[in-house]
Amino acid sequence: MDSRTVNLKSKLEVYKAMTEGGNIADCPVRDVIQGLNGKWSSLLTAALAEQPYRFGELRRLVPDISQRMLTQTLHDLQRDGYVRREVFPTKPPSVEYSLTDLGRSMFDALQHLLQWAENNHDAVRDARTAFDSTPA
Repeated sequence: MDSRTVNLKSKLEVYKAMTEGGNIADCPVRDVIQGLNGKWSSLLTAALAEQPYRFGELRRLVPDISQRMLTQTLHDLQRDGYVRREVFPTKPPSVEYSLTDLGRSMFDALQHLLQWAENNHDAVRDARTAFDSTPA
C-alpha cells in the first residue's frame, strides 16, 4: 500500500475528529488555502513580497483589477494576517500595504508553486487542449 495514501487517510481522520460534526470541509488546510486561491491573491502577494505599495500603486501595477476587487482582496489578505495596512497621517491620508511576517513565510512556500506554474504553463495548456479535443 502507498504510504502517501495512508498518511492522507490518517490526516483526513484527524481533520474530521478536529471539526464539529466531522465535516472535512472545515479542515485546517482547506481553511488556509481557501484564502489564497482567489484570482488576485497570489499576484498581489507576489507584488507585496517585492516591496510595500500604496493602494494607487497596486492599482496601476495590476490594471485589470477593479478598485472594488483590489479593496476586497487586500481586505481578505489582511484578515488572514498576510498583509499589513498602515495609514499615514498626511493630507489626504495615505495608506501603504506590506506583507507581515506570516505573509512572508506563506510567500516562501507560494513562490515555488508560482514558479512551477510559469515553467509548466504551456504543458498544462497543451494537456487541456488534448483533453478537450478527445471525444467523451
